[in-house]
Amino acid sequence: MYKLLLVEDEEDVREGLVEEIDWESLGFQVVDTAENGMEATELFEKHIPDVVVTDIQMPFMDGLQLAGWIREHYRATKIIILTGYDEFEYAQKAIKLQIDEFLLKPFSSQDLVEVVLKVKRQMDDEAAEKENIHVLMEHYRKSIPVLRELFLSQLVSRSMPSEEIREKSGSYGVNMDGQGFMASVLRIDYVHHYAVVQEEAEEGGASVSLKHSEDRYLQLFAVLNIADEICRRVSGFHVFIHLEDCVLLAALEEKDAALAAQQTLAVLDEIRINVYKYLNLTMTIGAGTVCPYPSEIHQSYRKAVEALDYRLILGNDRVIWIGDVETERNESLVFDEFKEQSLIRCMKVGTAEELEELIGKMFGGIPIPQLSVQDCQVYLMEILACIMKVAKEFAVELEELFGEGAHPFAEVYKYNNLQEVQQWMGAICLKLMNSIAQGRQSGYNQLVENAKEYIRHHFRESDISIHRVCQHLHISTGYFSSIFKKEVKMTFVNYLLHIRMETAKEMLRSTDLKTFEIAEAVGFTDPNYFSFCFRKKFGISPKSYRSGSGGAVND
Repeated sequence: MYKLLLVEDEEDVREGLVEEIDWESLGFQVVDTAENGMEATELFEKHIPDVVVTDIQMPFMDGLQLAGWIREHYRATKIIILTGYDEFEYAQKAIKLQIDEFLLKPFSSQDLVEVVLKVKRQMDDEAAEKENIHVLMEHYRKSIPVLRELFLSQLVSRSMPSEEIREKSGSYGVNMDGQGFMASVLRIDYVHHYAVVQEEAEEGGASVSLKHSEDRYLQLFAVLNIADEICRRVSGFHVFIHLEDCVLLAALEEKDAALAAQQTLAVLDEIRINVYKYLNLTMTIGAGTVCPYPSEIHQSYRKAVEALDYRLILGNDRVIWIGDVETERNESLVFDEFKEQSLIRCMKVGTAEELEELIGKMFGGIPIPQLSVQDCQVYLMEILACIMKVAKEFAVELEELFGEGAHPFAEVYKYNNLQEVQQWMGAICLKLMNSIAQGRQSGYNQLVENAKEYIRHHFRESDISIHRVCQHLHISTGYFSSIFKKEVKMTFVNYLLHIRMETAKEMLRSTDLKTFEIAEAVGFTDPNYFSFCFRKKFGISPKSYRSGSGGAVND
């Protein structure tokens, strides 16, 4: 159903068009009517119509002026002009304004129906073009392999939010359901030129497989094909090219990290053996740590790359697991940039439920049996420092959060276990979150009060506008409009009109100024439009209100 606004200064014509045509059966809803272009502009913010049917000759703002305003502010709205003027100059102006359709007076209801349906077909075609699901889905389907590769590369390159991982893995058909996650890097061993020459001499100069190919990427894709064929037989295994290596990601159902790693190492060794069997290429594979969350896969990948460095000591053509060559550090205790930014964002704009979940994750992954006191202390101090940094940014006093005379870093030692520390830190973060929210609301209130004060001081000026108010407040019009409407329960235009009309009523009661003088005093350049707005708001003319009928005005 398309929304239609009808603009016509003759009441009988306006009402006739609304009543004589079955708009709903045509696919339209007449959301409102206006008597002139000026009134129509005030209704736009409320309705944002799809189609405007407007007469040309109207008081205060004619149809072409209205069309120009619409093209400046609402370019997508279709415009149908009703006019008795068929002179060339009007046609010229209309062409410049990109009027969609004309209808010359006199016209019948059927004439208008045909024109409106013509515009509707145009809008239907535009909507179909934008929303052609088949075309979009086909394009998306073709893009999925590329998007999947990009997603997998992002997983090993940086930390990603869990929600983003769930959404993208589901969209791209990547199984990320598991109890543990592990990354491995498959790197083809470099073949030195002298070794190739020697081998060719031993084999009588015969060319052997891909080993002699100078195209390393061709070798890489050949390895990818073999690895992919093997991974397809194992649930949760994905292989792709990242930089100049093949990378294997494993989402493992086995909860025990050691057993999960052994399952992955077996698959990696099978890939290594088959690459040599079919391609006559040797490769060294670095296997990373098993991490509990997919958002930490980039840490496992980093460890896999580090494992490859041991090739110099242990030799090539093998699988090297970082767990065999290095003592595993408690990666979950690292308060990295991602954890810090997640906590900051949550305290600024999150909900209490999101905060509770985040704090739970930050403490839930700590491996208690392997925990050192020093690592634990550093981890907790970093979280506290993050909280205090946010408090400083929003000018929240530390005593408000931690209590009078409290020393945050010393407070940690008053608790008996990590669970108590988690509850304490969660309560502090929640208190800070609420303080920030209250400050933001106070900021909204102050912003609106400042705007009201500016309007009260300048409403008498005819050129006052929302853009001018926003320039004074140094904010954008979109941001201001949403806040003002939410706090005041009316739009800026309606509030300005309310102030002007209430002032005019007071002046009509308490002064002898003429109507046109009062109109000018409250910011109207056209006294006739002032009278129109006054009657529209109060149901009575300014003259009748002054003469004693004002008591019957419905405020």
